[in-house]
Formats: sequence, structure tokens, C-alpha cells
Amino acid sequence: MNTEAVEFWDGVYEARAVPDDPRPNARLTETVAGLVPGDVLDLGCGDGGDALWLARQGWRVTALDISAVAVRRLSGLARAHGLADRLTAEQHDLGGPFPPGGFDLICAHYLHTPLGLDRDTVLRAAAHALRPGGRLLIVDHGSTAPWSWNQDPDIRYPAPREIAAGIGLDPTCWPVERADVLHRTANGPGGQTAEVTDHLLVIHRTA
Repeated sequence: MNTEAVEFWDGVYEARAVPDDPRPNARLTETVAGLVPGDVLDLGCGDGGDALWLARQGWRVTALDISAVAVRRLSGLARAHGLADRLTAEQHDLGGPFPPGGFDLICAHYLHTPLGLDRDTVLRAAAHALRPGGRLLIVDHGSTAPWSWNQDPDIRYPAPREIAAGIGLDPTCWPVERADVLHRTANGPGGQTAEVTDHLLVIHRTA
């Protein structure tokens, strides 16, 4: 376990209030709503809004985060909302071995970190963990929100097709289903709003 990363992300979550019922990401709900529920892996679950929403839709959810604070809070929310039988939250360092199992959906929402995670390797492993017919949903920042922990003015956000190229999958088995640049009004943790850009990539495992 990367102690530096644990301490950093524990600090991020400890610094903000625990939401009673965190909201899911908009790109998740609009993309996944029509899919048949199965087994889903949530990479970097954070406050847990995505994991809770998926469990409510009938998915069997495994939610991972390197932060023990985030995992403890989500486990408590799952119990409080009567979803503990469908949602398991686990502390996991994605810089190590990828978790075992096969999944119908794997979500990676804003899986960014200042601590050197090899994202291409993680996302390639995620694609291989999909069952045939499964999907890998990747949503990345395409702009910097005022409340982001990363305010580097020189940061560059790769386009969805660049992300797909970096993962390096065989397109005959893992074709790109969507690669979109999308805009929305986002709400920050302090109630502020801003126009932001999302980079959305959906990879479909066909074989």
C-alpha cells in the first residue's frame, strides 16, 4: 500500500463533510441507465455516490479506494441506506495487483492523482477484467474546476481518443463505443457552480 497516497487521499476526504446521500456523477447515470445490471467495479469510489446509485439500480457493486476514510464512510452509508447486501467497499491500491474477478461494468470516474499512478496499466487491466459484452466507462476531467485539488495552470487533459490509444487495446476485441467531449454545469462541495468539460470514453469488450 502506498502510504503517501493513503495519507494524501485520507486528508482530502477528512477535510470535507460526510454527505448523507452523495450524488452520482451525471455521466454515469446517463451512460449506464439502459444497461442490464450485473457485477460492477468502481475504481476510486471517493464519496460513494456512484456506488450507491449503482446498487440502487440492482448492480452488485465492488467499490475500491486507496483512502481508508472514503472506504469507511461508504461502508457506513451502504448500511444506512440498506444496500450493504449489494455494495462492498474495499481499500485497494491500484498501483499494485489489479483486483481479481470478472465484471460486466468497470467505472473509472476522474481517476486522477498527483502521486504517479500508471493509469494506462490500470485501465488496460480493467479492460481485461471485463466479461464479454462488458463495458469500461472512463470519465476524465477536460477542464479545471475552481474547487479542484489540482490548480496547475499548465495541466493538459488528453482527449478520449488519446486515452484509448494509451491503453493500447486490440480494437477487434475492445472497440471504442463512445469518445465524447461534453460540457455541463457542475456543483462544487461548497455549493459553488462552474461550467466544466468532461472527456467520456466507453470501451466495449466484444470477445
